[in-house]
Amino acid sequence: MARVEEEKPYQWGRLYAALRAVQGFAATGRVVPATDRELRDTASRPRTVFVEGFLRNAGLDVFAARQRGGAVAEAAAVAFADVARLIPPQRMDRKQITTQEQQFRQGYEAQLAEYRKAWEGLVD
Repeated sequence: MARVEEEKPYQWGRLYAALRAVQGFAATGRVVPATDRELRDTASRPRTVFVEGFLRNAGLDVFAARQRGGAVAEAAAVAFADVARLIPPQRMDRKQITTQEQQFRQGYEAQLAEYRKAWEGLVD
């Protein structure tokens, strides 16, 4: 059996954290953790949330975040690179991962913890 870190829901959780980081840096210059409801909603339809909620505006978001300058600009560049690295190299299916929501949350929390450590003060 594969490790949790190798599973699709875990990787999608990490991607979700990176997408939220880019959007947060653009909107407020900070990353605010997702609520339980947001995590559940995303696990029930990850591809839709990623495309409609984040990817369609990712370029504008990274541009806006970079315009803030300083640590926010640097953090946004790293988070945006993480988005590119974390998008699966194969077609992302539309399946729910609700049954594996815990793995999704673990991936999300792992990525968010990396961001907290790297960007103290910018990530709640």
